[in-house]
Amino acid sequence: MLKLSNVLFVFLLVFSISGKAAESASPSPYVVLEKVGNQLFTRIAANQQEIKKFPKLMNVIVQEELMPSIDYKYAAYRILGKHLKKTTKEQREKFAVSIRSHLARTYATALKQYKNQQVIFEPAKSVKNKRIVAIKTQIVDLNKPTIDVIFKMRMNKKTGEWKAYDMVVEGISLLSSKKAEFNKRIAKQGVEQVAMELAVL
Repeated sequence: MLKLSNVLFVFLLVFSISGKAAESASPSPYVVLEKVGNQLFTRIAANQQEIKKFPKLMNVIVQEELMPSIDYKYAAYRILGKHLKKTTKEQREKFAVSIRSHLARTYATALKQYKNQQVIFEPAKSVKNKRIVAIKTQIVDLNKPTIDVIFKMRMNKKTGEWKAYDMVVEGISLLSSKKAEFNKRIAKQGVEQVAMELAVL
């Protein structure tokens, strides 16, 4: 079983390959997945020496290349779960922004493990009339077992963009893990307190 820290990295490796390709009208999520992933990891590879000298550069890369691809608001609402109906619009917005900050820092840390791993995507399928698609992928690393991953993407009805919101690695959903973690804290401390803590953690 993969440790959650390793799941986060695998999640990033594939999850970060989502939705920045809205140049054409409603591109296939399969196309979006590969295009943005190539852009992200090409930039990381090209800046390895600079990242070693200036680790915060990874944060910049994550903000510019990865976060526009993350459906963090939808993920935040899913994480809130049963608490969602008890929150105000302002509380939900603050929590979503805090989740975005938390994920960005988590991703920047995890991406430092990147060492040219290969991602193999399943052939594209029809997504007609679908808003959520699960894309099967494999993470191939020399001298290590291949990891099977299910990558979840969601289409925004207003914009037509496909963005990533979750992935499942060896039965572990990152979204479900975060929901379990934060729901306990929300129940004890309240949404606003947890949002404040996530913004700086």
